[in-house]
Amino acid sequence: DIVLRDLAPTGRIRAAINFGNPVLAQRAVQSGEPQGISVDLARELARRLGVGVDLITFEAAGKVFEALKSSTWDVAFLAIDPVRAAEIAFTAPYVVIEGTYIVRNDSPLHDIGSLDATDLRIAVGKGAAYDLFLTRALRHSELVRADTSAGAVDLFAGDTSLDAAAGVRQPLEDYAAVNPGFRVIPGRFTAIEQAMGTPKGRYAGHAYLTAFVEEMKATGFIAEGLARSGQRDAAVAAAALMAPLQ
Repeated sequence: DIVLRDLAPTGRIRAAINFGNPVLAQRAVQSGEPQGISVDLARELARRLGVGVDLITFEAAGKVFEALKSSTWDVAFLAIDPVRAAEIAFTAPYVVIEGTYIVRNDSPLHDIGSLDATDLRIAVGKGAAYDLFLTRALRHSELVRADTSAGAVDLFAGDTSLDAAAGVRQPLEDYAAVNPGFRVIPGRFTAIEQAMGTPKGRYAGHAYLTAFVEEMKATGFIAEGLARSGQRDAAVAAAALMAPLQ
């Protein structure tokens, strides 16, 4: 009962689904309905708790975080970040992905370190995990923010005054594959740890989510879900030390 009060206070789990990260959530080609590993996890969590689930969709991670103020959701799928962790209780990560850059083919930039230099301008999705990280990490380059991660790539592609766009490796590589004028920088500037989270103060709910994520990793549920949604290059996070669900 305490877990249900934390994770389904309205009688249903309200799960925030972020389309800004296509590794975790996508729209089905035919129906447009949400799909992907975060959707699979939300539905499995609701099934185990014996309640319904409402998938509340967002176009960017920053918008998910903003919606926390209005108590719009009970469970979210976001990258772990110190700014977010001030208000969200995260589980251990269930997927680890890379943050990197996309540049034009004729760019003189060829490695991660070269992207932090005076006069460089880099497009980012506002409030994305890599935006938060680069805001702390970059000393010289200027960040130019778009509303979404996909919007950051479009902004960069259409503005020659921008030197690069930052983002998650898989969607950047997908973009470069169909746009021959662009290439993705090898390596990463950070490992982005994707986790489940619930608003702080929901202690029983957080404990349940933490054990739930570990079981989903251990049983192969997450690996199978990633493969089913075409995200075979995403890495399932290593197990964390904790007790299984009872």
